[in-house]
Amino acid sequence: MAVDGGLVVKELQEMRDNGHLSDALLRRAVRSIAEADDDRFSWVGVYLVNEEEQVVWLHNYVGPGTEHAKIPIGTGVCGRAVAERTNLNIPDVSAEEDYLACSPDVQSELVVLIRAGDEIFGQIDLDSEELATFTEEDEIALISIADKLAEQLAAERR
Repeated sequence: MAVDGGLVVKELQEMRDNGHLSDALLRRAVRSIAEADDDRFSWVGVYLVNEEEQVVWLHNYVGPGTEHAKIPIGTGVCGRAVAERTNLNIPDVSAEEDYLACSPDVQSELVVLIRAGDEIFGQIDLDSEELATFTEEDEIALISIADKLAEQLAAERR
């Protein structure tokens, strides 16, 4: 089963309409994504950018614990996505020179930036214990969710 981006975006908009702030929306998004395909997704989390410290920090996640609560921008897949300002779909993490392993069982990773225009607020990070598991449809669904999260984060920073 795949993530239904439209359904999650609708949930997030309803939460916004009811006055919920980004913290609640970020947590709901992570839970909704994790529940959508817990066979393929072994770990789902959101990292937010801390410009001052030049790191992404772990806001919340579903899955096994990780020692990577803060990742320097430019380091690992998560840090590289921000540095390169692009989403990254890594079909085989063992081929990555600078890979930060959360678990030895992780085989593939998908990172989708939470951004509004040129501003990057953070990212949605998915791990899988299957090689090359993430599809273009997964990325498209996550982009729609990330865009909705970015709307709220941008509104709160105004």
